[in-house]
Formats: sequence, C-alpha cells, structure tokens
Amino acid sequence: MARFLARRFLSAFLLLFIVLSLAFFLSRLLPGGPITRSHETSRLTPAQIETLKEAYGLDRPLIEQYLTWLRRILLHWDWGPSFTYRQPAAQVLAQALPNTVILGVTALLLQYFLGTLLGLLTAWRAGGALDSSLRITSLILFSVPSFWLGIMAIYLFHGRLRLLPAGGMASPGAARLPLSERWLDLLQHLVLPATLLGVLGAAAIAQFLRNSLLDVLQQDFIRTARALGIPERRLLWRHALRNALVPLIQLLGLSFPALLNGVLVTEVVFGWPGVGQVLFSACISRDYGLILAATAYGALMVILGSLLSDLLHRAADPRVQLLEHT
Repeated sequence: MARFLARRFLSAFLLLFIVLSLAFFLSRLLPGGPITRSHETSRLTPAQIETLKEAYGLDRPLIEQYLTWLRRILLHWDWGPSFTYRQPAAQVLAQALPNTVILGVTALLLQYFLGTLLGLLTAWRAGGALDSSLRITSLILFSVPSFWLGIMAIYLFHGRLRLLPAGGMASPGAARLPLSERWLDLLQHLVLPATLLGVLGAAAIAQFLRNSLLDVLQQDFIRTARALGIPERRLLWRHALRNALVPLIQLLGLSFPALLNGVLVTEVVFGWPGVGQVLFSACISRDYGLILAATAYGALMVILGSLLSDLLHRAADPRVQLLEHT
C-alpha cells in the first residue's frame, strides 16, 4: 500500500505541475491583460498602466515571470492577487470552493442513486420498454449541450411554472431569515442545477451498470444458482450486483472530470457562486492569478477523485492487490 500511495502521489505531483505550467503559458496567449482589462473604465494613462505592469512584474520576460510564479507557488502557495476581486486569488477560491463542493457532492450522490436504480431496473427487464426508453434518453442527453438544457430548465420551472428560483444560491434578504428557512431557501436554489447534473450523469451510469449486470448474469456461477432455483430478483440484487459494482467503482474516477466540467458550466448558467463562476469571470478579465488558482483546485479535485476510486477498487477487488505482488 505504501508503494502504491507513493507512486500515485508522485504521478499526481507531476500531472499537477504539467497542467499548471500549460495553464500559465496558455493564459498569457490570451489577448489583453489583467491591468488593461480591470482598468478599462478607469481612464488610466499609458504611463500609469506601464507603472502597474512593472509593479506586478508583468513587464518582465515570460520565462522570468514563470520562474518567479513557480517559486512563489512552491515555497508559499501564493497565487498572487486577483485583479477582478481586489483580493488574494487563494482567498477568492477559498470562498467559492465550498459552494462548488455543495453542488458537486449533491449531484454525484444523485447520479449514483438514480444511475444504480435505473441500471438495476433495466437489467432486470432487459429488452423491455424501460430499457429501450433509457437508451433513447441517454442518446438524447449525450447529444444536447448541458448549457441548453439548463436554460430550458430555467425557462420551464421558473419562467413558466414559477416553481423554483432561476439561479443564484440564496434569495435577496435570505441572510435575515431563521436558520431552518435559510436551509430551505438553499435547497430550493440547489434543486435545478443539482438535478440537471445528476440526471446527465445518471444516464451514463445506468447504461454502464446495465451492461455490467448483463455480463455477470451470463457467468457460470449465476447459471448454477439459477439452476438451484434461486429467484431471479435475489440473483440480481444479492449476487450479480455485488460483482457488477467493481467496474462501477472504477467509473467513479472517470466521473470526477466529467462532473467537474459539468459543474463549471452549470454554475455559469445558473449563477451559482462557485469555482466555475469565478473561473469564467477570471477568463473574461484575464485575471492570471485567479485562472491558475482555479485550474489548480480543479486539477486537485480530479486527481483526488481518481485516487479515491483506485483505493475503493483495491478494497472491493482483492485481485488487484494480488496482481501488484506478482
């Protein structure tokens, strides 16, 4: 286990270094810069703009900027200032990250709950109406952009039915409400974005679990159990599902990048004040420090999700550990 963790942490560090280095150079290729973007309406003279660039080191050669930035990150975990929010970039991310975690964890739980339930039902009635409907729905959901589905959900549930808020995380004046009413207000704002993300992910999980279950149901030990007269429902729930969960756990590592991508887009569509919203505004304003800080936190979430998936896979399937020792 120690060797496994050491290898994973080393590969995670190298991956994070490569991602952040690419993000550093790509962000510098964008037209404009943080000084001119953040002061477009303040009527600064060219001399004042040059003075600000010199103060923040943006007038230096790109390689020198990169080495200075790298030294600051490695020694102090200092991402520099955010020109958009007028705060340290790390502080802006620290305020936004809990909101992204709330949305992401809720959506992930919903994905696996709905996906597991639908996967079991469609495997139990393979070839039936529910199975065919799920496959058609999955194709439609995979084909339609998530931001368009979000806009349509806002139009239907807020614009037409007036059932749910259009966006944001809290209603105006919610801070003055009692704690129970504030939680209820948060849940009302969470329903649309979390459900959209949950349904989009659940379709893929259900299809994956269905195929895994059908493969397991064709194996010899299931045929033997069926010949002994064990009911089909018990075979599915107690025997087939246990064996089909191993590849489903592996899917968890792939779910994190897709979920993070969906969360970033969904936050912008629904105005959810998380990392996605911060990253979007940072890209618009060429806020280099904030772009790199948001990229780092996103990469860390994906890396940690992949590590968690591998650890769960090792715990669920002892054959993995045996293969490592051979």
